[in-house]
Amino acid sequence: MKEISGTTKIANGHTLDLKVKQLGKPTLVPPVEETKKGLYFLSNLDQNIAAIVRTIYSFKSEEKGNERAGEVMKEALGKVLVHYYPLAGRLTISPQGKLIVDCTGEGAVFVEAEADCSIHEIGDATKPDPATLGKLVYDVPGAKNILEIAPLTAQVTKFKCGGFILGLCMNHCMFDGIGAMEFVNSWGETARGLALKVPPFLDRTILNARDPPKIEFQHKEFDEIEDISGTNDLYNEEMEYQSFCFDPKQLEKLKMKAMEDGSLKKCTTFEALSAFVWRARTKALRMKPDQKTKLLFAVDGRPKFSPPLPKGYFGNGIVLTNAVCRAGELVESPLTFGVNLVQDAIKLVTDGFMRSAIDYFEVTRARPSLSSTFLITTWSRLSFHTTDFGWGEPVLSGPVALPHKEVILFLSHGQERRSINVVLGLPASAMKTFQQQMEEII
Repeated sequence: MKEISGTTKIANGHTLDLKVKQLGKPTLVPPVEETKKGLYFLSNLDQNIAAIVRTIYSFKSEEKGNERAGEVMKEALGKVLVHYYPLAGRLTISPQGKLIVDCTGEGAVFVEAEADCSIHEIGDATKPDPATLGKLVYDVPGAKNILEIAPLTAQVTKFKCGGFILGLCMNHCMFDGIGAMEFVNSWGETARGLALKVPPFLDRTILNARDPPKIEFQHKEFDEIEDISGTNDLYNEEMEYQSFCFDPKQLEKLKMKAMEDGSLKKCTTFEALSAFVWRARTKALRMKPDQKTKLLFAVDGRPKFSPPLPKGYFGNGIVLTNAVCRAGELVESPLTFGVNLVQDAIKLVTDGFMRSAIDYFEVTRARPSLSSTFLITTWSRLSFHTTDFGWGEPVLSGPVALPHKEVILFLSHGQERRSINVVLGLPASAMKTFQQQMEEII
């Protein structure tokens, strides 16, 4: 048995030394039926975000207990991989120098483990905590790059209270949030003996680059911005992670603030919150007035492609859009200024823009730059909380860690999922300033 420890602060201020024991060695779970072999194409939208995403799903059930949790999850995984067979393959590099999946049918990596405490002792898991929550996902030891990590690894950790946590390690190049949500929900349906509500649409060649490529937009999302403010030096400080919850009243207050000068006819929650947090973070990082700052965020392109992507599209259907301005303009202007920039960035995303972004990668092989950049990832519309493997819906679901220091997460929260948790990490001194600005609204 392999034992892993991790320390975290829990609600009453004490620390928890979480001990997790792996039960036996990791095993491979292949599809239970014969599936297609050979190379499986990944689109240029998949190439852009080949990062490992680690998430946890926490299930409690005093009546049912967790004795059969590992067995049920493992059996259902083998069945659902028949439909999602590329997840049972391995990533490799194509002759064109791009990521591609070799559909070997080897299987997903599956680990069973047990913890020495109850789930509630972990405390506030709405904040990323790689030191402790990281013990609940399986990281391939000694892996030098993503080619040495299976596209999907799963760990089921049983707790003394009769609950369990499913920890997933998934490569973002295999799917975006919507695709991942559909896969996890399909796995749950399979575990309950149900047919898949949304079977995956596997053909990603519908997002092939054009021949010849046509780059029709500037694509500032790829621009490298010079750090004239010394922001990178600030990140040498100790990092602090926080989550800030905006309830429906506070979100409404933000929208009213964005429209108070009368220049905006309408404003969504996302637009107001994005502009507010972008401005607050820029101020907290003490950027010089002439420092350019870039906002990046993903827009779901599924309905915006012409024709729209098929239902159940298994892959990345998101495209990154952007807004760029001087830090001084953003910080000194009313909230309306930032909201306008966010709205313009959303309007950018058309079929033409997305096809142009696909072609841009084809020609340049460039990836979006994160220098002097703020990247928002929105999970608030993803229904991971509805996943049910037979133990009811998870009492909690969320990320183990933020993938980059520039990333902020928007997560749905509370009754009817109408509140939004803003989750981020900042250098300790910057977090103090950021917190003060949050208190204006929260």
